[in-house]
Amino acid sequence: NKTEVTEFVLLGLSQTREVQCFLFFLFLLFYVIVLPVNILIILTVRGDPQLDSPMYFFLANLAFLDICYCSITPPKMLADLFSQQKTISYRSCIAQLFFLHFLGGAEIILLIAMAFDRYVAICKPLHYTTLMRKMLCWVLVGTAWAGGFTHSIIQVAFVVHLPFCGPDELDNFFCDVTQVIKLACTNTYILEFIMFVNSGLVIVICFILLLISYGVLLIHLKTGVSRGKSKAASTCTTHIIIVFVMFGPAIYIYCRPFCSLPLDKVVAVFHTMVFPLLNPMIYTLRNREILSAMKRL
Repeated sequence: NKTEVTEFVLLGLSQTREVQCFLFFLFLLFYVIVLPVNILIILTVRGDPQLDSPMYFFLANLAFLDICYCSITPPKMLADLFSQQKTISYRSCIAQLFFLHFLGGAEIILLIAMAFDRYVAICKPLHYTTLMRKMLCWVLVGTAWAGGFTHSIIQVAFVVHLPFCGPDELDNFFCDVTQVIKLACTNTYILEFIMFVNSGLVIVICFILLLISYGVLLIHLKTGVSRGKSKAASTCTTHIIIVFVMFGPAIYIYCRPFCSLPLDKVVAVFHTMVFPLLNPMIYTLRNREILSAMKRL
């Protein structure tokens, strides 16, 4: 007879007590410093009339998404670093998996919306204010949330029907589909292929399309010598950096067979905690208008 698994054991980042204490204070320091900066970005965009444009509207939503995304796994991880028994219930594990893909998928679509905004601003400047109205911006943000929800609910719908009867150890500090599927007491080959298409293949396609779109925009701006075109090129470069920061770890995690590799935990830390909080900061540090507005605030 097989017993149904009701909770999973998280092996975490390290089993050494000294390393756990070091990681706790390192991540807590990072979280305490960087998280308020993202909140400040949102308050600055919301409170400064000079930043009332679609580009900054999308940036504020990006910061909000990243704050939510970084509130899924780090609190549990920090608590587990001082816990003797690092466990997570089955329902909490599924919830963690759902919100990771929900917010991650929404952020990918939001980056596509930001690329569309830059396309209209650079290639259709005379029609920009007419096309990029406030209502369209809200529709694009709503589409991002709806798309992320659809992507995530597909993942969860397949996972919740899997039988789990042991083992119950996840060699990581959070629940994700790549680890949970491997613990199922059934053949998951077809399911892994479906997950690869739903996550890995979609991520690669979006990544390539974003690079092509920004490449076209940079080529369009290459012959420009005015200050406005120089500023637009700088903005596109910043967006490209964010695209690499966002998609790099995701491609590593989801665009390969669901097997363990030595760098998995390191990439997972950057993917779920470090990079998301840095995304809005990368944009902000290269934008004089936001820096000036922060000083005024």
